[in-house]
Amino acid sequence: MARRRQLSLFNLAFLDIMFCGFGAVVLLVLLVNAQSVRSRNRLHEDLRAEVQRLTREVTAGTEYLDSLKAGLQQGAMQMTSITKEMQEIRLEKNRLVREIAGITGKGQAAQQEVNKLAAALKHGEAKEKKLAAEPVPRGNKARRFEGEGHRQYLTGLKLGGSRVLILVDGSASMLDTSVVNVIRLRNMDRVVRQKSRKWRQVRKTVRWLAANLPPSSTVQLMVFNADVHPFSQKWLPVGDQAVSVMLAEFAKSLPVGGTSLEKGFAAAAALSPRPDNIILLTDGLPTRGDKTPRNRLVSGKKRIQFFQRAIKKLPAGVPVNTILFPMEGDPRAAMLYWQLALTTRGSFFTPTTDWP
Repeated sequence: MARRRQLSLFNLAFLDIMFCGFGAVVLLVLLVNAQSVRSRNRLHEDLRAEVQRLTREVTAGTEYLDSLKAGLQQGAMQMTSITKEMQEIRLEKNRLVREIAGITGKGQAAQQEVNKLAAALKHGEAKEKKLAAEPVPRGNKARRFEGEGHRQYLTGLKLGGSRVLILVDGSASMLDTSVVNVIRLRNMDRVVRQKSRKWRQVRKTVRWLAANLPPSSTVQLMVFNADVHPFSQKWLPVGDQAVSVMLAEFAKSLPVGGTSLEKGFAAAAALSPRPDNIILLTDGLPTRGDKTPRNRLVSGKKRIQFFQRAIKKLPAGVPVNTILFPMEGDPRAAMLYWQLALTTRGSFFTPTTDWP
């Protein structure tokens, strides 16, 4: 009889089935795990993007906060500066109030002094009439000489006006009063020309004029030689800091070239609004008109013609106050500028060497 085969639970077919099932389970686990990894990676990417966005917002917010702090600091500095300026304005206002009060007091005192002088004058006139009625012994002289004890030294320089134009002769002759010294100085170094006595007196005179103008006035400064050189483009209040800058720039200038008074007066007439007072600083008659002369030698007669042509360019109704720094060899200058002062209702003044 054939031997019966013994049954086994772990034969090859069973093992194949088991391994297939195990492989299917492993494959399923791998698929599920891969899906979880992808989901987790997507979540991490989203979180990283959110973190980066928040980081950028924090950075932008920090920068904006810094800019606000800087703006606040700048605003505080501006407020401090404005407060300081307001304090300075208050101090200046108080000073002006005191000055006006002082001027008012001086005006009242001056009026009282005028009244006293008028009374004294009236008394003197009465006494003079009484003495004139009495016989006067003539002594041993044929006639009396009036004059000693009755001299007065007056300038009559008019510094008023709402718009005062200071017109300065900037030609080479303003270096000295002597023709020989002018020729010598104009070829020297800039520093030497700046220190020339006559030009230093002119610069000092301009500063004196600016300092003695009424507080309500406005001013412009022009220098004329062969051309016109304005030192401001508009009318400046006398107390403005721009006037100090203008005077400082003028102090750096040097006299050079010829004298075209015609161009200077034409520039004054072209201002808008026009000046209501002109203060002219010069040393003699012009040496040229509005064009370049053909001949370098200019006769006295020609210079008078240049002067007469120049005054025709003056704006009508404006007084001309002339300060003449005399130049040798120009005897007609004083007479003609004096006539100009009479015609325009201005003044004429020749300063001493130590004025102002």
